[in-house]
Amino acid sequence: MDRKLKVLISGTGFAGQGHADAFRAAGAEVVGIVGRTEQVTRDVAEKMSIAHFGTDWAAALETCKPDIVSIATPGGAHFDPIRQAIEAGCHVFCDKPMTDNADTAVQLFKLAQDKGVKTAYAASFRYTPSVLHARHLVTSGVIGEPTEIECISHFNLEREIPFGWSHRKKDGGGRLNNNFTHTLSIVASVVGDKILSISGDVRYDLGRAPIVDGVHNFATRRDFIPKDLNDPALKWGQSDVEWSYTVLARIKSPLAENPVSVLFKHGVLVPRFSDDHIVFYGTKGAIYLKGHYGSGQLYLYGADRTWTALPVPPEIAKTVPDVKGETEQCWHYLAREFVRDIQGATVAPYPTFREGCQYQQIIGLIRKNDAWSDVSHLA
Repeated sequence: MDRKLKVLISGTGFAGQGHADAFRAAGAEVVGIVGRTEQVTRDVAEKMSIAHFGTDWAAALETCKPDIVSIATPGGAHFDPIRQAIEAGCHVFCDKPMTDNADTAVQLFKLAQDKGVKTAYAASFRYTPSVLHARHLVTSGVIGEPTEIECISHFNLEREIPFGWSHRKKDGGGRLNNNFTHTLSIVASVVGDKILSISGDVRYDLGRAPIVDGVHNFATRRDFIPKDLNDPALKWGQSDVEWSYTVLARIKSPLAENPVSVLFKHGVLVPRFSDDHIVFYGTKGAIYLKGHYGSGQLYLYGADRTWTALPVPPEIAKTVPDVKGETEQCWHYLAREFVRDIQGATVAPYPTFREGCQYQQIIGLIRKNDAWSDVSHLA
């Protein structure tokens, strides 16, 4: 394909602007951007030199006639724009979560299959250099057969962050939608994506959050925390999603005879004592990745029975986009692979609506909180 692929962006905040930069770096042309508010959309379009802007998604699809649409809004606003885009024959790049519930995610997955369009699902922290390095080591047999994995993170997030989409289930909020999707994708990229069984517990432990006007960019929401939380005029919103979870999974890996046991533990409101981390254990060693998405230093535990810090190999480092910010770096990586795939190049497997649909169904099962056995009657 000689011509540049045309991209239409849905969303004007941190993700929308990040997606636009990523597709431009991948060689595509960003021809339009759509947002909720006319003036905000105009300002972003002018800042980013995007020709078409507006608040009418259907009209933008008709005017811009994009090859690709990039969905960068909260999950609760994904279904209709994606459905319309697929019906128009567009390929779809969608940030996580895919939608706000399993049923709509299944519908979009099947529709994309029926229409023959390509999809990308941006549970994309699997593309940090350390995770790519870990995948190389594990698939090379350095730790033997993988046996178990732990993903541990505690954010100590301020409870007073203004009420918004992340607090509401119907908007695609909750930590399973916006944290677990990344860690599950990381694990699947390293040991295999055949998820056999799942069990979990969630806690709706935030309660309420202050309602504050003017919050537009998710990345700067902390700047809007009210200075006086006891102000009687302050209004409050009630959160109806989980802010902590514990999930157990069993994954069939082509690298191991037995299923791999995985623990996902996340508490967004509690303080950490030691580093957040992801650890891959095997029959011959282990790999420790520092950070809640494993994007920090990698350590290998090998035959010498000591932990050794390893640098990212040059052949992996050169594949990582040279941009600031881990989130942006991963968007750039996935957008590049997606564009190359659409253009007919051979690329490695990347997350698609298959994963997005599967993850949304798994999240629905975990949120039921019904995997408990009553032992209160036992002696």
